[in-house]
Amino acid sequence: MFILNIYLFLMVSFLVPHITGHEDIHTFKYTEDNFADSISQKNHFIMFYAPWCGHCQRLAPTWDQLAEMLNEEDTNIRVAKVDCTTDAKICSDQDVTGYPTLKFFKPGDNTGVKFRGTRDLPTLTNFINEQIRQDEDTPPGLVATKESPLKELNNDNFEKIIEKGKAFVKFYAPWCGHCQRLAPIWQDLAKAMEFNDEISIAKIDCTEFRAICTNHDVKGYPTLLWFENGQKIGKYSGDRSLDDLKNYINQMSGSEGSEKSDSKLTKETEDQPVVELNADAFSEEIKFGITFVDFYSPWCGHCKRLAPTWEQLGKKYQNEGVVKIGKVDCTVPDNREFCNEQEIDGFPSLFLYKDGQKISEYNGNRDLDDLSEFVNQHLGHDEL
Repeated sequence: MFILNIYLFLMVSFLVPHITGHEDIHTFKYTEDNFADSISQKNHFIMFYAPWCGHCQRLAPTWDQLAEMLNEEDTNIRVAKVDCTTDAKICSDQDVTGYPTLKFFKPGDNTGVKFRGTRDLPTLTNFINEQIRQDEDTPPGLVATKESPLKELNNDNFEKIIEKGKAFVKFYAPWCGHCQRLAPIWQDLAKAMEFNDEISIAKIDCTEFRAICTNHDVKGYPTLLWFENGQKIGKYSGDRSLDDLKNYINQMSGSEGSEKSDSKLTKETEDQPVVELNADAFSEEIKFGITFVDFYSPWCGHCKRLAPTWEQLGKKYQNEGVVKIGKVDCTVPDNREFCNEQEIDGFPSLFLYKDGQKISEYNGNRDLDDLSEFVNQHLGHDEL
């Protein structure tokens, strides 16, 4: 009987991780039948793992969050995994010697780049960003050269490029599927305007130069803004064909910016109801009153769906002196460690602060009425 009990104990101990382990419902699962064909078609970030591996089990929820954020139709990347206990040949070919091994593959590259950082969500997304960034404007068949008429903007040259004449600027993120599809068209647009000294066609990577994009109220990608003599005149929101973009340029360059009235142009005059916070100024910004903060990632599908509601929430409390609605992009390098310190383990994370102290995390429905009620409850506490 004693031996039987020990046997049952060992069997249950072995089975528990498999019974209670996290199920990666958003993660693609690859085998020898589909691995090679799949990684040849898109960028891939793949976890090579063993089900019994404790580190793999702890990473599984984060990996599935990453997959939920990125495995959407409009992204040029897939998050996947390979079970090395059932598909040993793949793992042997990939020189997997420990679990989990995380590798990033670009189309046509069967070797991959191994990830060696900490396995938290902000660090993983930043690694993906770095891998994809260099390819954003070099789709197959198009090679970017130093002589390209398309100007690459950064902290050093942004103001210089836009301060004189007219500039049409694409604000983008390397991971954005819409940006990737626009890239060759934007390159052709720059070539078409190459000999027009009055107009610059440019682009700026918002994942690398976040402050500039924040200053110009960039909330989605791609955002196409028109500048005249250093002033932001408006935002293009029409079709993104080469002819439509050319027509827009012809229209904008044919009259003064103050007289533009086309339906594809919106004035950028309203104060921003949601405050973009960062690690350096966070403590100062939340020092007084109620601050409700959305810790987010631009990759995250749930974050994208929350964004317009969060904007409405900001507008609702915009004139309320003791309430501030804010947000923090946890993929920005300077914010990654700060988000870890705030114990952000998924996106979006909604935390409420009162007079500089974290009071509560919101886990309810993300509609405007429920979010408002949550804020009002804490406002009510101030009146007791």
